[in-house]
Amino acid sequence: MDENIEFIDFKYEEISYRTTLTKKFANRTPYAPPDPRKIMAFIPGTIIKVLVKEGQKVQKGDTLLVLQAMKMDNHLLASVNGKVKKIFVKQGEIVPKHHTLVELK
Repeated sequence: MDENIEFIDFKYEEISYRTTLTKKFANRTPYAPPDPRKIMAFIPGTIIKVLVKEGQKVQKGDTLLVLQAMKMDNHLLASVNGKVKKIFVKQGEIVPKHHTLVELK
């Protein structure tokens, strides 16, 4: 048995397992739940309209901007009540998937 192998205790459904991890698994980026205050592009596309300004108060469900993707206009809505902290895009800009568009505070 290789002495350099590091075992960990892994608990699943009240059962504890003694196992090893692959390098890929050990070096992965840990999961972080999505932040409802950051509005992200869910698909690559072009910003058609920015309907809010920094400092503006918004209510949950208000349209913040329009993202055109695959010939469809997608109205991105505020997921929570708040105030626009920062706008990271401008009209006409092409954005990739997962790009932060607007941050609320």
